[in-house]
Amino acid sequence: MRALHHLEDDECIARAQRGDGAAFSELVARYQDRIYRFLVRLTRSQDDALELTQETFLSAYQALARWRPDARFSTWLFRIARNQAFDWLRRNKRVEFVALDDEQDIGIADPAPTPEGALATVQRLRELDRALARLPTEHREILLLREIEEMSYDDIADVLDISLGTVKSRIARARAGLLEKMPR
Repeated sequence: MRALHHLEDDECIARAQRGDGAAFSELVARYQDRIYRFLVRLTRSQDDALELTQETFLSAYQALARWRPDARFSTWLFRIARNQAFDWLRRNKRVEFVALDDEQDIGIADPAPTPEGALATVQRLRELDRALARLPTEHREILLLREIEEMSYDDIADVLDISLGTVKSRIARARAGLLEKMPR
């Protein structure tokens, strides 16, 4: 059981800034799954996403003294994760992401009641995942933040360091691009 789960993020951060390791551990527990999900979809590699998630929290811990409450902690973490992923992509000269193999299970729980329904759902999700992988990185990341992480437009603007108008237009273009890449 997490002893500090009742505290707000700001309270955990203040404690962590004063050297309370348990408070930072609580923040990691709150956000590690979301950060990992974002990174695995961005990098297309579970192993690399796991490593980048660890690097994200290490960087956040090292920079925690500089964090100010004028930004949401989750937004700040996603920005760090994004920067870690793009640094990794540049280091590895990966411009495009590799699509999942057909045999690889994407690990999404299926609510369909029949095997046929389950198969149809998995096939549709794989098609969506393949279409998402073929989008330019800037479109893929903005859709992941909006549709998967359910971030507000303002938070996305903060994470990506772009204007609100750019967020809106980029989301519109990304959605249109995704629809074009989906099989009919």
